[in-house]
Amino acid sequence: MSVTHTLETDVLRLQDPELAEILLGELRRQSTSLQLIAAENFTSPAVLAALGSPLANKYAEGYPGARHHGGCEFVDVAERLAVERAKALFGAEHANVQAHSGSSAVLAAYAALLRPGDTVLALGLHYGGHLTHGSPANFSGRWFDFVGYGVDAETGLIDHDQVRHLARNHRPKAIVCGSIAYPRHIDYAFFREVADEVGAYLIADAAHPIGLVAGGAAPNPVPYADIVCATTHKVLRGPRGGMILCGSELAERVDRAVFPFTQGGAQMHTIAAKAVAFGEAATPAFGVYAHQVVAHARVLADRLAAEGLAVTTGGTDTHLITADPAPLGVDGRTARGRLAAAGIVLDCCALPHGDGRGLRLGTAAVTTQGMGEPEMVRIAGLIADVLRGETDPARTRDEVRALTGDFPPYPA
Repeated sequence: MSVTHTLETDVLRLQDPELAEILLGELRRQSTSLQLIAAENFTSPAVLAALGSPLANKYAEGYPGARHHGGCEFVDVAERLAVERAKALFGAEHANVQAHSGSSAVLAAYAALLRPGDTVLALGLHYGGHLTHGSPANFSGRWFDFVGYGVDAETGLIDHDQVRHLARNHRPKAIVCGSIAYPRHIDYAFFREVADEVGAYLIADAAHPIGLVAGGAAPNPVPYADIVCATTHKVLRGPRGGMILCGSELAERVDRAVFPFTQGGAQMHTIAAKAVAFGEAATPAFGVYAHQVVAHARVLADRLAAEGLAVTTGGTDTHLITADPAPLGVDGRTARGRLAAAGIVLDCCALPHGDGRGLRLGTAAVTTQGMGEPEMVRIAGLIADVLRGETDPARTRDEVRALTGDFPPYPA
């Protein structure tokens, strides 16, 4: 059964035609525009099937074998399956798959290791740190004393000397390594060394690279970090949700930090979908996919640079690219709007040095669609033409529709 047929079920059309049309509209949007948001992907039909399964009906506070509700014999099996698959996939001693999101996972990690007022060292928000890495608008910035490290002004790479200096001066209770806009691999061994030197916990926020880790295309933080927080969507291609990986010595603290401290009932349909995604990520085909994602990102970054955009760090090691469109005469927010009008969907991000906004894009979704290096070259050209104002957005939109028509995310 195709995804389109699933969304066009007679039941939904008869009971709520207004919502049915919204869902179909979103499917059309995803299928006829270029999805270059680095945090998004297309799940498999099997993941979607699990999300729409009867497990959505089940309340299951607690953990397998120790629930606060009856009738959990099947959801217990589903959660144990997800846990075992996650542990095997990432080589972790323990996995918690109940976190509702990446932010929920980070919140639980802090709750397991820290107390309000503790000092935490993390990548500064202006350099690509996440809201949960100390934003004053977020619980992290309100409850903890965050100190931000940055990147080298010339290379755009994390300034390791500064990290060590700040760690020695502030003696943080925890160090966080990870970013939403850093296109290079994190040196987890270095951060482990610094954390040990100052007696800090090491938390790896691997929300973006965890799918590449699963496919063997990025370093694994599990052997180095005390706790690894991640999402199950993005490159991993599972449902929207979070997970936490850690050693057995922190397992109970992590589990109690998720439930009952920060969350209530587990979303069992999502956990089942996570199990499906972990199973898919363990296949040789997913490893090929993960390496293709990186190869495509490198081609796209090189071509964007050749078109005149200023690509930060000079390229990428991952699925993620950040670039300044200013050399083409446009700022980041204006660029995003122009591209959206042309059917090219991506994000803005802070630039490491300067007051402007750059562009953040990724290759996970278009690679899932089956696009290859020739398409990356074409996409770079379309982006540059729109930003230079050399083509009418409506004309580019037609080209985008033609391109995506050759690579439907969910073939009929």
